[in-house]
Amino acid sequence: MALRKDSDSRRLLRRLRDTLAAPGGSQDRLDQITHHIADSMGTEVCSIYLFRDVDTLELSATEGLKAAAVHQTRLRLGEGLVGRVARTGRHVNTANAPAEPGFRFMPETGEEVYSSFLGVPIQRVGDKLGVLVVQSREARQFTEDDVYGLEVVAMVLAEMAELGAFLGNADDRMPQAHRFPSMFRGTGAQEGAAEGRVWLHEPRVVVANPVGDDPVREKKRLLEGVETLRTRVNKLLADADMSDEGDHAQVLEAYRMFAHSRSWLKRMEEDIDLGLSAEAAVEKEQSQARARLEMAADPYLRDRLHDLDDLSNRLLRILTGQGSDTGAEMPENPILVARNIGPAELLDYGRKLKGVVLEEGSVGSHAAIVARALAIPLIIHASRIGSEALNGDAILVDGDMGIVHLRPEDSVAKAFRDKIAMHAEAQKRYAGLRDLPAVTTCGTAIDLHMNAGLMADLPSMESSGAEGVGLFRTELQFLTRTRVPRRSELAALYTRVMDAAQGRPVVFRTLDIGSDKVLPYMKPQDEPNPAMGWRAIRVGLDKRGVLRMQLQALIRAAVGRPLHVMFPFIAEPSEFEAAQKMLMEEIAREQRLGRGLPLDIRVGTMLETPSLAFAPLSFFRSCDFVSIGGNDLKQFFFAADRENELVRRRYDTLSEPFLSLLDQIVARCNEAQVPLSFCGEDAGRPVEALTFAALGIRRLSMRPASIGPVKHLIRQISLEELREVIDEARAKRQPVRRAVTEFLAQL
Repeated sequence: MALRKDSDSRRLLRRLRDTLAAPGGSQDRLDQITHHIADSMGTEVCSIYLFRDVDTLELSATEGLKAAAVHQTRLRLGEGLVGRVARTGRHVNTANAPAEPGFRFMPETGEEVYSSFLGVPIQRVGDKLGVLVVQSREARQFTEDDVYGLEVVAMVLAEMAELGAFLGNADDRMPQAHRFPSMFRGTGAQEGAAEGRVWLHEPRVVVANPVGDDPVREKKRLLEGVETLRTRVNKLLADADMSDEGDHAQVLEAYRMFAHSRSWLKRMEEDIDLGLSAEAAVEKEQSQARARLEMAADPYLRDRLHDLDDLSNRLLRILTGQGSDTGAEMPENPILVARNIGPAELLDYGRKLKGVVLEEGSVGSHAAIVARALAIPLIIHASRIGSEALNGDAILVDGDMGIVHLRPEDSVAKAFRDKIAMHAEAQKRYAGLRDLPAVTTCGTAIDLHMNAGLMADLPSMESSGAEGVGLFRTELQFLTRTRVPRRSELAALYTRVMDAAQGRPVVFRTLDIGSDKVLPYMKPQDEPNPAMGWRAIRVGLDKRGVLRMQLQALIRAAVGRPLHVMFPFIAEPSEFEAAQKMLMEEIAREQRLGRGLPLDIRVGTMLETPSLAFAPLSFFRSCDFVSIGGNDLKQFFFAADRENELVRRRYDTLSEPFLSLLDQIVARCNEAQVPLSFCGEDAGRPVEALTFAALGIRRLSMRPASIGPVKHLIRQISLEELREVIDEARAKRQPVRRAVTEFLAQL
């Protein structure tokens, strides 16, 4: 008997629904399910294998195989025909299973007498929950109708598993998706550790009833939902800038084609005919298309997976009425989990969050910058965590190591809490240094400044003991808006920043956009290497209206007090001269208009390109200050993209070539008598910070949380002794990092 007959299929699905809804333990339910499926399919065997952990499948119920094998027979992912189905997400259909490549004989099950085999994945939108198998003695090739019908049954099982229908008595041993601990390795984009509960930025839609009793009604609901979806997509794309040709327009048109795909709608209607509800039909097609696209070799096709997921999720929210707000309450100590997130969305959560975990993102993205401003750990590239995590799941985030523990075991949680407690104790010690100067035992003072980009950062100046703001990133005010901010808005913000600094210096870096920081209202540039492309001062000098407006806002905010302006990504002196000339022109314009002026103006540059280290001495003398932008300077010096995990950590800041470059910059600035600072992640790492100070860099700018640890060590060392250690290691061609670390260990 095949399941393709609509009445047979719907009858079976109703029996499954009634079984899953009935009281009792999970094992009883699964035993009944396998009996019903075998009976409807006309097979001697039906078995359900569920994941016990991420790599292991367990025979969890069977009709026809030996009962003693249940919970005893296990397979690794990819092992045997069942493991192949689980790994690939595709069905296996054969009339002669023992002759099939990869077949594994399991004598404890008694399956050797069964020739035919049909296995389909039990999966839900990227979640592989298990495998559903039917077998028979007859050498039978199952029909396409059989395969299709069994996939529909597997879809219902996946939905019921998601709703907890397999959770029964407390002593049940059933492995369940979303119950076992999982660890994800990503990239730490913001240091720190946090323990909390998962809060999904875009919660998965819950399909409460995967079985549809009335196909006509369900298809009508589906058609109405698809029509609403198409209307919204058409409006969305009409609002976008579609006037230009190229990849941008092609991607948007491909998105429209997905929404208007007749074959997509037809497949969902066929699923409904077999007994699924409209919502379950959408999820079935989403799951199967996802499995196919994830295996595609063509990166373009894999990228279309995002379009498919987005459209499917939009349609599901229309059908269920759940919208983007499910009504769930944010748990205590929430840790945000998302595929990606924009800076404005992250700011909306504010300081409620204890941490952020993203499947995508980059270490230099605006979301990472906001996370640093909020002083919360951030992990990126935590692949697939969004499909496994559920709201309220226990979660541990280690931003230092780039590791996430989801539903951790007690031993892991205890060790993690010990680490957090040790960190908190250290922070208490550092807080006692807040009002003390950062002066070495040899009497050298080091200025410790903080990086900022939001008003939310400024209270950290007082609590950390920062002597000023060495870098205020002005681009965040542009990135978190849907339009260009007005000059008056920027002037008001810059005024508040200087007020909050209470007389301490604030260095404003002009707009640094481009690369991975793309304004939402600015057309993205199709650049093969955006980090080395049209960005920062290059944009400012080409789009002079925006830079002039920002300079005017800074001048008006600083009336009657000092103003420090820094131009980013200067590659040659002429760029600095052009930008400096624009600033002087705006000063002269304000003066002609009779407006107040800053008390003093200091104009500096960020040294982020190796070329600038070789600029003539006259250039350094034309600057009021120079700040080494360590993050970019390192990536260009070593030709190692800091967004690429394969090379990001490959090269050492304290290697001889880079230290030689820093020596040259220090010498040039000393000769020109221009103040020099180091700004970037390395400035906040104690070993690196002390090495920079020993080389002659007397100002460091870092995140506020790093000031305490750096100051703690500065007050314990002699720079003269440390410099001797560094020089000796370099002379002997020994690793400087090891020499400095051993020196500090003796303190």
